[in-house]
Amino acid sequence: MNLRRRAPMLAALAVMATVPVFAQDADQRVPNEAELTIMGRPIDPTVRKATAIVNGEIITDTDIEQRLNLVVAANGGRIDPQERERLRLQVLRNLIDEKLQIQEASEHEVKVEQAEIDQAFARVAANFRQTPAQFTDYLRRNGASANTLKGQIKGELAWSRLLRRRVEPFVNVGDDEVNTILDKLEASKGKEQVRVGEIFLSATPETEAQVAADAARIVEQIRRGASFVAYARQFSEASTAAVGGDLGYVLPEQLSAPVQAQILGMQKGQVSDPIRVPGGVAIIALTDRRKVLAADPDDALLSLKQLSLAFKPGTSEKAAGDLVKTFQDKTQAMGGCGRAEDVGREIGADVVANDQVRIKDLPGPLQAMMRNMQIGQATPPFGSQREGVRVLVLCGRDDAPTQAQGPSFDQVYAQLEEERVNRAARRYLRDLRADAIVDYR
Repeated sequence: MNLRRRAPMLAALAVMATVPVFAQDADQRVPNEAELTIMGRPIDPTVRKATAIVNGEIITDTDIEQRLNLVVAANGGRIDPQERERLRLQVLRNLIDEKLQIQEASEHEVKVEQAEIDQAFARVAANFRQTPAQFTDYLRRNGASANTLKGQIKGELAWSRLLRRRVEPFVNVGDDEVNTILDKLEASKGKEQVRVGEIFLSATPETEAQVAADAARIVEQIRRGASFVAYARQFSEASTAAVGGDLGYVLPEQLSAPVQAQILGMQKGQVSDPIRVPGGVAIIALTDRRKVLAADPDDALLSLKQLSLAFKPGTSEKAAGDLVKTFQDKTQAMGGCGRAEDVGREIGADVVANDQVRIKDLPGPLQAMMRNMQIGQATPPFGSQREGVRVLVLCGRDDAPTQAQGPSFDQVYAQLEEERVNRAARRYLRDLRADAIVDYR
């Protein structure tokens, strides 16, 4: 799929360079209990064993298990046992690539200071609204560790700097290429763009059936609640893997014919069945639609106050229902944001203000409400007895401009450059794999 991509960002969890999905033999059979005889000594889970040695550097089974638990945590724990085993193999491949990337960076004297790694770790923790110490405890409770995440961060930073030093200087983008894209955007003004995510698995005619079956299992996991982004980072072989498969906004005609045909019938939030495309199989997620160079009403910036009411442990269902009714009556009658703090104190609700919320960033049902709400109105309470209930009060609205501004010359240039750097990076990593000495134990 020859498409532009957005610039990569530091991944919070479960992000590493992608590698192919290895198909299993079609006639492979799992023996039943009567047929199975264990040879040798039983496995001691307390022993850290070398699972692979990459150019002399060891990857242990503990390294694999902790990295795997990062992936599981990113998916909210919604991974079935069979899928966990497939992910374990993928994690090992990712760790091997990580070793190769760090080794190559070191060979070219690319250094990453510990302070930089700690700062990046703190930013990830802040995304979870936790301090680094709290986030370290969270990772430990989920069977991972701060060190395994910091190892990923180090690998990302080292590889990124190596590419800037050894790849980017040799990538050229012509001004005429950029101007051609800008002209096409102007000519397409008013047409619909789609924002899509992709997971691409390469296949040959001999492996296509098995790869399609692998893709179907991934689709099943995502539709059951697993993270599309986490799967894209772990499995996708497209250059967009580092950003969770995000292609950004594209015109449907920029997509390959099989993908374009699938996208036209999809709704926002849907994930496609596996699609056979040139070179392999693709899975597509449709995340948004908009008009080219036209304003999107859902880009309106809202100023909100949120009132949150928690229930004490042991509160009965009837008592909770009475509290919700009181909560709704008070917030609907308070007459706007000015009395939010007073009402909050009166009913024991916490009040938080936020004036940088876009309609499109809210959950679907709330988006529908906010589009038609007037300043000073409050939503009905929403939430659960376990998590508590909340009400949003609309304090102000800055509507999107009537004419959206298209990307600048520099932005388009950077996108083209990034796409070419990523293609070169994949070739670079492929060469490192080919030259590596990897001893599996």
